[in-house]
Amino acid sequence: MKRLSLIMTGLAIGVYALACTNFIVGKKASVDGSVICSYNADSYGAFMRLAHYPAAKHQKGDMRKIYEWDTNKYLGEIPEAEVTYNVVGNINEWQVTIGETTYGGREEMVDSTGLIDYGSLIYIGLQRSKTAREAIQVMTSLVEQYGYYSEGETFTICDPNEAWILEMQGCGPDRKVSKERVVWVARRIPDDAICGHANQSRIGQIPMKDKENVRYSKNVIKYARKMGWYEGKDEDFSWKNAYAFPDFGGRRICDARVWSFFNHHVKGMDRYLPWALGKDKDAEDMPLWVVPDKKLSVADIITDMRDHYEGTPMAIDSTDMGAGVWEMPYRPTPLYYTVDGKKYFNERPTSTQQTAWTFVSQMRSWMPREVGGCFWFGNDDGNMVAYTPVYCSMTQLPECYNTPGADDVTFSDKNAFWVENWVSNMVYPRYTMLFPSLKAVRDSLQTAYFNQQAVIEAQAMKMQPAAMQQFLNEYSVDQAQRMLARWKQLAFYLVVKYNDMAVKPEENGHFKRTPYGLGAKVKRPGYSAGFARKLVKETGDRYVKPE
Repeated sequence: MKRLSLIMTGLAIGVYALACTNFIVGKKASVDGSVICSYNADSYGAFMRLAHYPAAKHQKGDMRKIYEWDTNKYLGEIPEAEVTYNVVGNINEWQVTIGETTYGGREEMVDSTGLIDYGSLIYIGLQRSKTAREAIQVMTSLVEQYGYYSEGETFTICDPNEAWILEMQGCGPDRKVSKERVVWVARRIPDDAICGHANQSRIGQIPMKDKENVRYSKNVIKYARKMGWYEGKDEDFSWKNAYAFPDFGGRRICDARVWSFFNHHVKGMDRYLPWALGKDKDAEDMPLWVVPDKKLSVADIITDMRDHYEGTPMAIDSTDMGAGVWEMPYRPTPLYYTVDGKKYFNERPTSTQQTAWTFVSQMRSWMPREVGGCFWFGNDDGNMVAYTPVYCSMTQLPECYNTPGADDVTFSDKNAFWVENWVSNMVYPRYTMLFPSLKAVRDSLQTAYFNQQAVIEAQAMKMQPAAMQQFLNEYSVDQAQRMLARWKQLAFYLVVKYNDMAVKPEENGHFKRTPYGLGAKVKRPGYSAGFARKLVKETGDRYVKPE
């Protein structure tokens, strides 16, 4: 999603108030042959539903109104396609999945006259495409004709056979300066590789002769030359160095998330740690993709979406005062802050409190498409939710993911976003105290979904397409609604169990009572030894008890 930016020497450098993360797995890099991709949609204050665009046929002259995804600002309209496909979340009925992260790029390239923003482009692409390659063609031809309204963007575009990333920027608002509307490049991720992007442009050099695995606009190098941003040979041209140079923020705040993903699955990533740390200007650049040591599963990617840099030099320090009494692996925003005129930063891991929704999309070529596309969805921080299955053939949504009356300023206990945020915002400030209870429920549900998957899909594949679609729809709705009910129970449990920073004892799954019917005496855990020592170091003898 979009990020706020400051301008320095013509480049947008990150404040990253709004930012996202995508991971990608080729079909030969997954344990079962799935293409897998993921997305954390991170946006402060955003309330987001599970999107749905029903399949439709349109008459000649029908128009599609364009509203900017981030602001709901009306931008204009374009002709509708004759046929559009069913879209649920960020996957369509053909299993095409599209995600994104915004990297900003050069401020002067933003085209305020463009008609299509990045969010609208995603859903129009999904509505009009049967394959990833077709989605790239649809998306790039639309912005070439109507203009691209947003900042620099990296799109993940996948289908059951291929995974691609597409990077795109406008060519500025002044048609007297540039008659061109957009510049873009797309690269296919090898089937045996994994890739990621996290608000920093990732495509460097472009193997322009590889027509099978590379796509680009005709002006991809010419525009940079015309603007005076590149003077070398075509074969040495680097997209990101010309249009979105990776500064400290682009590396430490953004690429570090990709480095951590790679580091989970590939030995030897220490080689690129100086790049991720962001302070060594001469550090070796990180590759666009790597081949994992072992094949990855959906469960592996869900774990990756919950990462806080554990076990790395960027790990959120549970011992510093920012962690609080209960060692929270989260930090408040903004990411940058100033003390006595000196600027400091917080680490920005993949798992973050501002995630509005998260998905892991599983696309399988050997199954009927109604069942092959399983879109695992959560409506809050990936670390704080169980991802429920949403099949790509769904046409009726769970109430919890599309609740009438609920919005960004209207709470509803029928709504997954609000109930899950209710729970997570209890957990954040008392993390080590409350998180184990959340994790137990989260993992129990997630394990159950995975254990049921093969059985449910085997049943579905015995059915005719219409019956299969209805069966999977009902199953997906039921699992989402059951998750919401369990999460409400969790909310009530946390309030009772940990009221007033004490802990009520339990026995056999019930809160203990005295022989006289009252609640048993609570436990008062107090400070951890590490925090108590830190507090004494900071306060000295102020709280020493006299002998």
